[in-house]
Amino acid sequence: RQEADRANQAKSRYITTISHELRTPLNSILGDAQLLEEDEAMPAHRRQAVSVIRRGGDHLLGLIEGTLDIARIESGKLTLETRATRFADGLAELARMFELQAAGRGIGFRFEVDGSLPDVVRTDEKRLRQILINVIGNAVKFTTRGQVALRVTHQREMARFEIEDTGPGMSQGELARVFEPFERGSAANGMSGGSTGLGLTIARMLTELMGGEMSVQSTPGVGTTFTIRLFLPEITGPLPEVFQPRGGHAGYLGRRRTVWVVDNEEADRRLLLDVLQPLGFEVHTSASGEDALAMAEASAATPPDAVLMDLAMPGIDGWEALRRLRGRGFTMPMAVVSANAFDRKLDNPIGLPSEDFIVKPLRLTELLDWLGRRLELQWTAAPKKPAALPAHAVAPRAPNTPRLQALLHAVGLGHVRGIGQQLDAIEAADPAHAAFVAPLRAMAQQFRFEAMTELLQSTLAEARHV
Repeated sequence: RQEADRANQAKSRYITTISHELRTPLNSILGDAQLLEEDEAMPAHRRQAVSVIRRGGDHLLGLIEGTLDIARIESGKLTLETRATRFADGLAELARMFELQAAGRGIGFRFEVDGSLPDVVRTDEKRLRQILINVIGNAVKFTTRGQVALRVTHQREMARFEIEDTGPGMSQGELARVFEPFERGSAANGMSGGSTGLGLTIARMLTELMGGEMSVQSTPGVGTTFTIRLFLPEITGPLPEVFQPRGGHAGYLGRRRTVWVVDNEEADRRLLLDVLQPLGFEVHTSASGEDALAMAEASAATPPDAVLMDLAMPGIDGWEALRRLRGRGFTMPMAVVSANAFDRKLDNPIGLPSEDFIVKPLRLTELLDWLGRRLELQWTAAPKKPAALPAHAVAPRAPNTPRLQALLHAVGLGHVRGIGQQLDAIEAADPAHAAFVAPLRAMAQQFRFEAMTELLQSTLAEARHV
């Protein structure tokens, strides 16, 4: 047992180290991809390439996060952060997200509520969403025809979630292994989109950590149903003002704020400069803890409004630099911006709370939320783009039969370039076909020719009956 414990500790140390080494370059990749995606001057064909980079980076980050979560749970270092959480609205938002994903795959998505749901419950919102996204996302990913249904009930403080799909189903052997790490069923073979085999493992471990239970039933060729039960007590009465809507920021009101960025990686310093300067922040950078302390000595009379500090730096590391800054009377908000996600839950020399710990790769909204909250900023909103009509508001207008048949022929050949040319021709002939073309283009990019064939054949059949 002692040898097994030592081996498990060594595994956790290895995971922590390799996570940091992977997160550091991913921070630059995902950060720049987010900036490029928001650049209005980006040509459409380049924007698609940036989206591919972003999706690939998100997939790698998901793999890192999943492996870390398993290591945290196994080592007892993952703690729940329970607080008031919007429940009914949060589930509706989640359902809308999966409606779009399912529509892009040519399948249906149903959200059904039995009875009424409480507006607010007490739970760890991040972990609840993680459980549901992992399970529902898995169902949408492996269902190629039919639909996915999310059914929710809440009675006597207990929530019950059913996620039912009409996918390929699983054999008894696959059911016995479905919650094992890196286990991928036969339905995943040959599919693009990058399943890591960790989603269901983490979902079940988190469910049990939250005191709930998860079960699964499946029939090959019919579908699969996951059932999740969680204790989610309802909160009534006055609610804290913690549910602020998020949107694009153009800047903030009031005096100009100064932020220090301390990071030995030049690319990470540049990323924060590119994010913060256009919003009106004055940004000063340092490449080491020693440089930061020298800057503090020179700027004792004009301290910054906030400090963003990396941890793993040569010489004086981030924790020591923060401790010395505090010792010199610097009391402004300080955040650790680090690729070492394990340190978030550990004791630290200055008693930094977990909410002042931002994990690389950066989510820009998380960084701006932290600055807005800790500096009490009043943001000015970026101009809103015209809202697109809901997908269900107007039925997509299909092209004429000859064009549908030509597209179906290209799909049957598996000719990606030919498919793209046919879709371009359909959209060029009539802009009203854009809503019809968009999901097909997404399927083509994922090489989901079978789903495209089914959708086109059903469209042709409907056209014949008109």
